[in-house]
Amino acid sequence: MYNDIVLDHLSDPRNVGVIENADGIGHIGNTADGDKITVYIKVENNEIADIKIKVFGCGAAIAAASMMTELALGKTLDEALEITNDAVAEALGGLPEHKLLCSNIAATALHNAIRDYKKP
Repeated sequence: MYNDIVLDHLSDPRNVGVIENADGIGHIGNTADGDKITVYIKVENNEIADIKIKVFGCGAAIAAASMMTELALGKTLDEALEITNDAVAEALGGLPEHKLLCSNIAATALHNAIRDYKKP
C-alpha cells in the first residue's frame, strides 16, 4: 500500500518533538478520521531554523508530517508558505488515493505555524 519513501518516514519520522518557546505553533486536525498534527517552528533571519512535529494519526499522516519538516527546514518563511500538501505527497512519491484528502494535511499545519509567528 505504501512505497519505500513513505515507509521510511513512517518507521523513522524526522523532527519529532516539541520546541520549547517556539516562535510559531500550528495545529490542524481532520475530524473525519482523527488525524492531528502540531507543528513548532523556530525562526532566525526569516528562515525556519528548527521545526518539530507531534502527530496523532495514520501512517500517511505521520509520513506526510515528517516529509514536510524536511521540505521546510532552512527555507525562508515565504518559501515555506509555498509548500503545498500536493508537494508533500509528491516528495513522498505519492500516497494512496484514499489517504490524500484525509491524511495529507501537514503543509496546512506548517502554514498555521507561520501565521502564528507573524501575528501581531
